[in-house]
Amino acid sequence: MRVNQAEQLKELETENTRLKRLVADLSLDNAILKEVSLGSF
Repeated sequence: MRVNQAEQLKELETENTRLKRLVADLSLDNAILKEVSLGSF
């Protein structure tokens, strides 16, 4: 693996982690909104 490829892989891994965190946050927000809309809070 070349240095350039290793750097690109690290950037993709960082971006993937950021996106996974974003999806988790949005999923939690969605679940909270569903609970509130059903009145079960």
